[in-house]
Amino acid sequence: MIQVDALTLEFNGVRLEPLSLAHAEGLRAAAADGELWNIRVTSVPEPHNVEQYIGHALDTPDRLAFAVIDIGSGHVVGSTSYHDILPKVDRLDIGWTWYAKSRQRSHVNTSCKLLLLSHAFDTLGCAVVGLRTDNFNHASQAAIERLGAKKDGVIRHNAVRRDGTVRDTVMYSIARGEWPEIKSHLHYQLQRAGARGET
Repeated sequence: MIQVDALTLEFNGVRLEPLSLAHAEGLRAAAADGELWNIRVTSVPEPHNVEQYIGHALDTPDRLAFAVIDIGSGHVVGSTSYHDILPKVDRLDIGWTWYAKSRQRSHVNTSCKLLLLSHAFDTLGCAVVGLRTDNFNHASQAAIERLGAKKDGVIRHNAVRRDGTVRDTVMYSIARGEWPEIKSHLHYQLQRAGARGET
């Protein structure tokens, strides 16, 4: 049975550290890079809601939220989470993920996914890791599919968006047996891109 405890992870110039109110100003600046809260299919907080966003993440019992830090500059560049943690079936999901616009399509997402997936499979012993996104978030779907995750299906009329409309949720997963090949592929993507190129 998996046990998910707070921890800090580092790789390839990126650090994931447990989200706290100390990250509020950094998250506000990251979200302002592209005014990401205006994208209706994401979970990026509006500037005045950052503290509430952090509070909700910390108050959700089956979630471990991280601030994504660029080690070189020390700046917060986004956030991601383990969520829907199900210890009895050795499963968790990775989500609530967003990055400042200037860090999208960079080494950051691939590096974060390598950190989170490696810890989930190689340390925690997960049987399955899930990922999910809005049916209209085509960029997120493409990014998940580039990881090598398998599409499990679509849950219709599943969650309320920030604008009050109800989304369908596209579900993906990676099984333990698929992880070694996906891990090799993610390292290859980073190597091919010169560790910090587009991935």
